[in-house]
Amino acid sequence: MRTRTHRRARRWAAGVTAAAALALVAVTAAAQAGTSNNAQLAAAAAPAPPPGFTLTWSDEFNGAAGTGVNTGTWKYDTGPGSSFGTGEIETMTNSTANVFQDGNGHLVLRALHSGTDPRAGWTSGRIETQAATFGADAGDVVRMESSIQQPNVTTANGAGYWPAFWMLGSTLRTGTSWPTSGEIDILEDINGRSSVFGTLHCGVNPGGPCNESTGIGSGERACAGCQTGYHTYAVEIDRSKSPEEIRWYLDGANYFTLPATRVDATTWNNAVHHPFFIIYDLAMGGGFPDAFGGGPNASTVSGAQMNIDWVAVYNKKGGTTSPPPTGTNIAQGKPTTASSTENAGTPASAATDGNATTRWSSAFSDPQWLQVDLGQTYNLTSVNLNWEAAYATAFQIQTSNDGTNWTSIYSTTTGTGGNQTLNVTGSGRYVRVYGTQRATAYGYSLYELGLTGTPGGSTGTVISQGRPTTASSTENAGTPASAATDGNTGTRWSSAFSDPQWLQVDLGATRAISKVNLNWEAAYATAFQIQTSNDGTNWTSIYSTTTGAGGNQTLNVTGSGRYVRVYGTQRATTYGYSLWEFQVFG
Repeated sequence: MRTRTHRRARRWAAGVTAAAALALVAVTAAAQAGTSNNAQLAAAAAPAPPPGFTLTWSDEFNGAAGTGVNTGTWKYDTGPGSSFGTGEIETMTNSTANVFQDGNGHLVLRALHSGTDPRAGWTSGRIETQAATFGADAGDVVRMESSIQQPNVTTANGAGYWPAFWMLGSTLRTGTSWPTSGEIDILEDINGRSSVFGTLHCGVNPGGPCNESTGIGSGERACAGCQTGYHTYAVEIDRSKSPEEIRWYLDGANYFTLPATRVDATTWNNAVHHPFFIIYDLAMGGGFPDAFGGGPNASTVSGAQMNIDWVAVYNKKGGTTSPPPTGTNIAQGKPTTASSTENAGTPASAATDGNATTRWSSAFSDPQWLQVDLGQTYNLTSVNLNWEAAYATAFQIQTSNDGTNWTSIYSTTTGTGGNQTLNVTGSGRYVRVYGTQRATAYGYSLYELGLTGTPGGSTGTVISQGRPTTASSTENAGTPASAATDGNTGTRWSSAFSDPQWLQVDLGATRAISKVNLNWEAAYATAFQIQTSNDGTNWTSIYSTTTGAGGNQTLNVTGSGRYVRVYGTQRATTYGYSLWEFQVFG
């Protein structure tokens, strides 16, 4: 049995800046105040295994009301939090006042306070599985998942609360030190912030390849409603692909991926290539809460609880649950060029050679791009980016029919690296990754760029680019109507700050229209129509919405006309309407 010195140093600053911390405070403003939890709601059974997986183990906590955990399955970690190495101030107990089943299929960990000193007199609960057998063999995948309601507190009354669902490597129980043995934090939140952190701890402490004691993590991610309802938190260790990776999920959505290439092979093997045991705990105070304002304090309520509905482990033989795009990689082996290369050993062609151990790497500056010539027009369905450690935080996926004029079909400013699969809609002969902000001081580096799609450009080609374009108004001389049809996603049309407004293109002759692409700037339309006309006076609507969400919208439409216009009737902001590009296909 491990000693408390093996308690992880559950650290806090993984990818978090002071600005990011302040930004997440806004999320908690909508959280419900108070400490009442939903433990009495009807419990759900552990869900059926995901496709390709089998259920290895689960617990649905169906014990009688007021009973403790099954000690054949779980064991209590008891004693003062000060012995855990994280600065916690509670005492962990095996009392059913702190750890109990509610008789409705839930396990409850409850933090209680006595006395008048907010920094003393706290008790709570922490348990771990007796078994340390949950992992993935070489070539396989394992998924650990749990349905949890975080303590129903807010930033006003929850300072110091620190719920967690996490795992430690089995080798910790046989003498390997932390963090060499590996720690995977599936859920952590602090101070009622309605958020989630996912982190891997590995290597040596302090420093080392895993930046201990911080670890390598997702940073803080918003988790709206996680204090007031049950949500699922999961991690997958995928040893079926090269490079191997760990993926974190919130309610089934993959929000962070960590490839093995982020650290050296020995560090990864020591941290991941073994089974794990699972832990739940509800800590009070410590280094992590202190990094976000501290606590507990005089306003911190007693009695808030972490409710656990079920926990399950699933295993899969071979394959991957978050694969690169299905179907043939149409980029593989195709002519590939780049804005620059770091050196002769990292050429552009290495990103499309089908070998995940070779890579393209750029010069150490912004912007940079990698471009592949598919040889003919394809309708794209997905893009896979297998980043090396030098990844992009801000980038676009762009397409072109001529290699000169580009259209953005995907854009982000919050890229997290790893192995990303992007579902896209767009067409072109040329496809490029256009990076505008690097995550590191180095360049951009991709092991592989994968594309899937079907040949032919069945939705037609762009027939609006360079055609005469007019508008109801322009904000100023720098945002003319023509900027929306010039094929340049760095220029834009912007209207006056009133409703309605329109942008119109003359195709030169009556054409069949099959698709319209709207690449909105931040000032977009919530209500608008796509209209066609043969004379520029009498208009027919071929698309209409009152719930536009902006961004890059691709609309499959059916209609015909010489003139096509976007007719906006409700702005999303106090500014006008603004389009980087307005493309008509036919």
